[in-house]
Amino acid sequence: MLAPLAEVLLYLLDFVWWLVVISVVASWLVAFGVINTRNMTVYRILDILNRATDPILRPIRRLLPPMGGLDLSPLVVLLIIYVLQREIQIMLFRGYFS
Repeated sequence: MLAPLAEVLLYLLDFVWWLVVISVVASWLVAFGVINTRNMTVYRILDILNRATDPILRPIRRLLPPMGGLDLSPLVVLLIIYVLQREIQIMLFRGYFS
């Protein structure tokens, strides 16, 4: 009975995974000057990405020590999402949600 809910949760975690990956790639493109942030459309897209991922990444950033300009919080979030997805899949396979 809870299997469809678990499936939806897996899709949501997958969506957040891609959101974080796209945000990281966009931040790299901005840092290397590939993307011009003075363009209003680009600025709005980056702002939406930052607003969507900041609440997820901020608590991890507070816990991690400064690494000299290197932000490892997306890596930690992606690892947490991966573990959650695998645990849900194992529970689905073993029939805990039926």
